[in-house]
Amino acid sequence: MEFLADYASFLAKTVTLVVAILVVLIAIASLRRGRGKQSGGHLEVHKLNDFYKSMRERLEQSVLEKEQLKALRKREAKAAKQAKKTDDSRPRVFVLDFDGDIKASAVENMRHEITALLTLATPRDEVVLRLESGGGMVHGYGLAASQLVRIREAGIPLTVCVDKVAASGGYMMACIGEKILSAPFAILGSIGVVAQLPNVHRLLKKHDVDFEVMTAGEYKRTLMVFGENTEKGREKFQDDLETTHELFKNFVARYRQQLSIDDVATGEVWLGIAALGKQLVDEIRTSDEYLADRARNADLFQLHYAHKKSLPERFGMAASATLEHGLLKGWSRLNEQRFWQ
Repeated sequence: MEFLADYASFLAKTVTLVVAILVVLIAIASLRRGRGKQSGGHLEVHKLNDFYKSMRERLEQSVLEKEQLKALRKREAKAAKQAKKTDDSRPRVFVLDFDGDIKASAVENMRHEITALLTLATPRDEVVLRLESGGGMVHGYGLAASQLVRIREAGIPLTVCVDKVAASGGYMMACIGEKILSAPFAILGSIGVVAQLPNVHRLLKKHDVDFEVMTAGEYKRTLMVFGENTEKGREKFQDDLETTHELFKNFVARYRQQLSIDDVATGEVWLGIAALGKQLVDEIRTSDEYLADRARNADLFQLHYAHKKSLPERFGMAASATLEHGLLKGWSRLNEQRFWQ
């Protein structure tokens, strides 16, 4: 019996080791395959009317008496039957969500969601964007705003709801909406541009460390982290910021013609109630209130494009495998970043 116990223990350890090796080999192979191609994804669609209906029915079941509930269901069935006879088609509302980070990474999903809805939506429908972003990189939020412009150009009404914050690049996206709704204390505005970076040239010089930068083109590098910055380079960098700010102002003014753009393009932010007075928003209202109201006479569909995770991503290996590449790439781009903030 002691021999059998030892043998079983040895067999269990061997099997465990073999399985662990196989998992590692499969993960490495999947990681190598995934480096050269983008993971696929799929569009998820949820009908929000069913969500609101299930919450209401759950509350009714808890609050109403049995006879009251039975009578209510009978009236609802009769009303639904009558509505089906009079009008078989209800307007549709497509709901999108954008939770922005500094790189506007959410645009990778939103672009697919917009492409999908434009194949079906008509000017009779509506798109509602629940937006939350404090801004970030110019090129990222420029692309995100351009995706929303596709909706406007298709003639489909676009409503933007801001419950917490739509500042800087976030407001650049919000201004494309035909209507902007804001919660009373949401943060809006910050129509300005900022760029900042450290400079350690004097520290390197103190320790007799040389840093060489070879460029072709007078303004290939203006401000640097390790090299010595010049007054000419600073002036050029500031000119670039001013040019970007002017483009930002013109873009906002194009879609919010009621604004006094010079009064609001100072980099300041306003809370929702004050933003209404500045005409940065059109109405004080939360997204929950607006969507619940629209659900009474329209069909609401929430769209979300979900990317398929590779095996290494599921095991958390992709982040460590790309960390070194990401750090090197980040340092190489540090001097070229502009931020809507």
